Parts: sequence; structure tokens; C-alpha cells
Amino acid sequence: MSTDQRPASAAGSHTLGNDLTVTRLGFGSMQLTGPGVWGDPKNPDEAVRVLRRAVELGVDFIDTADSYGPAVAEPLIKKALYPYPKGLVIATKAGLTRQGPDQWRPVGRPEYLRQQAEMSLRHLCLDRIDLFQLHRIDPKVPLEEQVGVLKELQEEGKIRHIGLSEVSVDDVEAASAIVEIVSVQNLFNLADRTAEPLLDYATEHGIGFIPWFPLATGKLAQEGTPLAALAEQRGATPSQLALAWLLKRSPAILPIPGTSSVAHLEDNINAAGIELSDNEFAALSEAV
Repeated sequence: MSTDQRPASAAGSHTLGNDLTVTRLGFGSMQLTGPGVWGDPKNPDEAVRVLRRAVELGVDFIDTADSYGPAVAEPLIKKALYPYPKGLVIATKAGLTRQGPDQWRPVGRPEYLRQQAEMSLRHLCLDRIDLFQLHRIDPKVPLEEQVGVLKELQEEGKIRHIGLSEVSVDDVEAASAIVEIVSVQNLFNLADRTAEPLLDYATEHGIGFIPWFPLATGKLAQEGTPLAALAEQRGATPSQLALAWLLKRSPAILPIPGTSSVAHLEDNINAAGIELSDNEFAALSEAV
């Protein structure tokens, strides 16, 4: 099918762990839940439509977590997309617990991580999770115990690949001494590049870098910003330029912009077809 019908494919692809190739522009499911990433979506039918439309547009990498809702995003994905189309990769995470809206606390006890992996398999109706990520490293639990139980689950055939979220280069190197780490997921966008050392490390070592908050929840798309002015010159939207900048920044980057609106989804996915020149990339880097 052509890129006109599946525009996400214009972003190119990245292979995780040498055997799991995904389109570089994916979808993040966090915004499909209620306010504060808590509870059900205001419009469950639209949430289902968003997920189905994302796949129609060529998205084959969907990121989620047990804590989104909690236990809301994963069942929504199953409702919208099961039985899953061939080639669809669903990445999920465990290691953060919820006490209320916008409240997150890490828990990395091995028995808890195992329990949540089993629940994710059930909620998503999967026999194996393609990419299972430690949502946060729990400072109260030795890293080797947290990563060790994920390695056990991998050896049992319940997860295929292992990733980490919100980590440093030192964390990745320590975890990689225990098991292969194929992806990292850190806060990164045009306006916040504090994770650049990790991005450079991931690029050098062939590790996928999944930037969460790629659009700073819409702040980068606001009118009156330097990005908006550059977008007008380019005939694109600010969101599209912010995503195009990420795609050009490194071949290891897999942006996962999330939204609860089909219209916003379609706008974001069309960023895949925007190729920035070196001068445009530099201008965006300096302006924001």
C-alpha cells in the first residue's frame, strides 16, 4: 500500500533487537485515559476510533503501560484492535503504581513486576509481549533484581524484548550487563533536550530511543512561538515540524505522539512525509 494511504510509513523504520522492525512514527496511548492519566476517557468511542485510525494510517508501534488509567489503556487497545493485524507491535511497561490523578510511585519488587507482566498479557490478550519496559527504576530495589525478573520472563517466552524508561547512560550500561536492552524511553523534545547524552549513546549502540512528551502536550504547537512562525513558512503545522525535527535528529528515534482526537492524530502522522533540510533543522534547533 502506498505512503499516500499509509503515511506513517514515510518515516522509515527501525529494528529493535535485530529482529523486530517497526515504523519510526508510532502512537502513545497515555492520552486516551481520563484527566491526570486516571480513569476512563471522556469519549471512549473516539478513543477506539483513534486507535483504529492510527493503524489504518500505517502505525505499527503502539506504546502503552499498565499504569495508564490504571488498567484502562491496555484494555482499550484490545477492544479497538484485537484480533491484532499482522505486524502490529504493542509495547507496554510496568514499575509505576498509581494513587490518584497525576500521582506515580515506582515499585520494582520482582514479584510485583511479574504480576503486572501477567496482567498485561491478559489485558492485551497476548501470548507474548514484544517489548516490555521497566517504567521506572525503583531506588529501593537492586537493579539486578528488577531487570533479572524481566530476563526470567523473557526466558519463559512471555516477553520478547526488554526496554527501560527514564534512565541514564550508566543505568543502561548496568542493565545491559544483565540482559540485552533494545530500547530506552526518556523525556525528549525540541524544547527539552536534557536526554541528549542518552540519545547519542542509544544511536551509537543501535538502541531504540522512544521520546515521550514529544510535543510537550501541545505547548510546542501554540501560536505565537518561533516554531509556529517557521511552520507557517514551511506550510506545515507546528506539531508536524516538531515531529519532523525528532525524526531527523537521529535514526534511532521512534516518536510516539499521543492524542485522543482523530483529527490531531491525522495531523501528527502527516509529519512523517516532511523532510527537513539541514538549514531548516538548524533553524528549528536554534529557535526553540
